[in-house]
Amino acid sequence: MSMRTIAGIDIGSTKIVTMIAQMDGEQIITVLGYGVTPSRGVERGIIVNLDEATRSIKASITQAEQMGGYRVGSAYVSITGKHIQSFSRTGAVAISREYDGFVRHEDILRAVETAQAEPLPPNVELLHVMPFRYTLDTQEVQDPVGMRGYRLEVDVHIVVCDVTAIQNIIKVVQNCSVDIDDVVLQQLASAEAVLTDDDKQNGVVLVDIGSDTTGVAFIAQGSTWHTHVIPIGGHTITNDLSLMFQLNPAVAEQTKITLGEAVADAYRHKDVIELEGQRPGDPVSMSRMHFNESIQARCDELIEFIIYEVSQSAYMGAYNAGVVLTGGGALLRNLDILFYERFNAPIRIGTTEDVYGRIDQLNTPAYATVLGLIRWGYRHGEGGRHSRDEDSRWVDVYERFKMWLREFLP
Repeated sequence: MSMRTIAGIDIGSTKIVTMIAQMDGEQIITVLGYGVTPSRGVERGIIVNLDEATRSIKASITQAEQMGGYRVGSAYVSITGKHIQSFSRTGAVAISREYDGFVRHEDILRAVETAQAEPLPPNVELLHVMPFRYTLDTQEVQDPVGMRGYRLEVDVHIVVCDVTAIQNIIKVVQNCSVDIDDVVLQQLASAEAVLTDDDKQNGVVLVDIGSDTTGVAFIAQGSTWHTHVIPIGGHTITNDLSLMFQLNPAVAEQTKITLGEAVADAYRHKDVIELEGQRPGDPVSMSRMHFNESIQARCDELIEFIIYEVSQSAYMGAYNAGVVLTGGGALLRNLDILFYERFNAPIRIGTTEDVYGRIDQLNTPAYATVLGLIRWGYRHGEGGRHSRDEDSRWVDVYERFKMWLREFLP
């Protein structure tokens, strides 16, 4: 594939990040420009104020354009929130005798289409359809193409989102005079940025910890088997600290960053800290041990949710590549140690390799999603698939399947 210029917009509850980058067949990202602005009008991944959100996104786009000297005409956009739902379904077709019973890509496509024949839950929009397991005449196979058989079954992982939530995202981006190439589930974008092909093949749990939500993706044998969005994030911990200790929220956040740890240690955390309370001039004293115990309790709760979600995957093998943590919340001190104690598996903080150009602060877990949107755009599309014609349906599912054949199908 030739060099392409791609834009990504990560709409988070804390910050809006726009990136303009070029990418080539060597998988190298060259960042031309980026913009980072405080997020306004967005809560827990949902647009709650169209005007404020539009201004925040527009400011981020303008920064990126001014730095990169390139106008953003279309972009890949992230989505998250507790409104995201996912489930698995199975589709089956008879193999055509016209080709002597040999499986073709078209047979897989037909099976995938039958898997979504059952009506979706009410008031939701299809976001992703990803095949993850193939069965040919009762025998599970990794790549059925070219094999001979009579009946093909395909298990697919389907991700849907609230109609209103995605319509509002499309609306605010279009208000900025930008077309949408695709709307991508946040953790799937982050996976593009921080996971290797070996990770995806050997089995890996991707945990993307944002400010208000945590996205989980279980990927094995090169396919996505399970995804989920948990309504707990970095700000959830901050809010707990603010309420429990009657702290100013900004002070609680800063203290979490500078003194907070995910593993409370009675030996190292003996000191008493004094912080500004909710009212100026009204200090609050507490032990650092107690402060970090509160952080660890919430982190333990999050890990329990993640372990449960991993257990929901249909994949019966091990996640040999372990757990990869990304997102701004992954920077909490010793969080990787706590995950290791709970999972007893390899743990690492995910960062993106082969990124050059105007990267400055970007090559950290906090910016994995926007970097992943660039990779997603390069691998999955040519851009411009969602026009500003509000009277037309924003996605043509059949066309999406055809575009994804080279990536999601064997």
